[in-house]
Amino acid sequence: MRRTDDLVVVGAGPYGLSIAAHAAAAGLGVRVLGRPMASWRDHMPEGMYLKSEPWSSNLSAPGGRYTLADYCATRGLAAEHGSPLPIGTFSAYGLWFARHAGLPGVEEATVTEVTPQGDGFLVRTAEGPPLLARTVALAVGVMPFVHYPEPLAGLPPGHYSHSSGHRDLSRFAGQEVAVLGAGQAALETAALLAEAGARPSLVARRSRLNWNTVPQPLERPLARALREPHSGLGTGWRSWVWAELPWAVRRLPAPTRERIAATALGPAGAWWLRDRFERRVPALMGHRITRAVAAGGGRTRLGLTTAAGESLVLDTAHVIAATGFTPRLDRLELLDARLRDALATVGDSGTPELSAGFESSWPGLFFAGLLTAPSFGPSMRFVHGAGFTAGRLVKGVRKRLGARGPLPGSSGAARPVRAAAGRPETYRR
Repeated sequence: MRRTDDLVVVGAGPYGLSIAAHAAAAGLGVRVLGRPMASWRDHMPEGMYLKSEPWSSNLSAPGGRYTLADYCATRGLAAEHGSPLPIGTFSAYGLWFARHAGLPGVEEATVTEVTPQGDGFLVRTAEGPPLLARTVALAVGVMPFVHYPEPLAGLPPGHYSHSSGHRDLSRFAGQEVAVLGAGQAALETAALLAEAGARPSLVARRSRLNWNTVPQPLERPLARALREPHSGLGTGWRSWVWAELPWAVRRLPAPTRERIAATALGPAGAWWLRDRFERRVPALMGHRITRAVAAGGGRTRLGLTTAAGESLVLDTAHVIAATGFTPRLDRLELLDARLRDALATVGDSGTPELSAGFESSWPGLFFAGLLTAPSFGPSMRFVHGAGFTAGRLVKGVRKRLGARGPLPGSSGAARPVRAAAGRPETYRR
């Protein structure tokens, strides 16, 4: 009899590992597919630091165990408020969490397709036979949603890249590199390029750069703490609401949620990066790219325009787009196209409308991470959101399954109930 899993988690980053830890603790038969902490290990340059505070960067396990501070204590490292941690330390923490938080072994498989099958799903991978799952949680991270400015589309591939495509920036030593963007990824990439011997310049549409301020002490007078509370997403009441009340954000009208997801906590650089950047990187602010053409010798010419209509041509050896990610279902190619097209979405965002338990309109299909920001707010763009997501999503899975005991052939303790009325009609391929 072919094994049927209660839950297959696609993705092994902070969200996927946290969901798996809660699912295993709940007695569900769970499998985790993906390279653990792949985005952090493979898609961030050496020398980067964690922007968020260590105490707000924990993966989630039942009981609040296996925190970043716990990991650092085992290695004699400090995880202190106001002291940024290297990305490498955070990546190692995620691997440690996967070994110690009661998860099943993470299977480094590349998921190629998730398709409805009966009352569950068929999950195909590039490495082995397909899996059967009663429920699926897609915690795919950010890499399927890499965004490039449209003018770069006509360039040959070797002329441009995304900031998430570089582990080692030393290859650009001695070269001019135009870095596009105004957020932390752009600013830190540019600073690291300069420190690696490259000659970077920043190009941004914004008229000025925003920098986060030095964090206030955790221990403060009561009046000051009430006026500007700390939260996992920063200081102040607005950040506190996004960090602590995602359930309340979900109850807002769809257009309001879309606007919040698109505008809250906009691009800004970390306070500890400002001096490193400003000393070494020239910035062209208020410039929009209108065209990009390949020039002789493998170089690239960028046509730039200001809001006042002034034009400038920038000649460079390479262009790095640190222009973020655009989460949309139509970019999630591993999800069966007809299933994807059947999902209810949040307004015009192209992201799934979700229940309080992170379940989509297709029963048994759950989402976590960036795609859920228009449903639950901006905390879903950060590691901090994994704590809110994991427990609620697993409760949603258990509700869908109807936890009453194992079925023959089950790998865990949950038993599915019949599909709810109104379930989209399944089909044969």
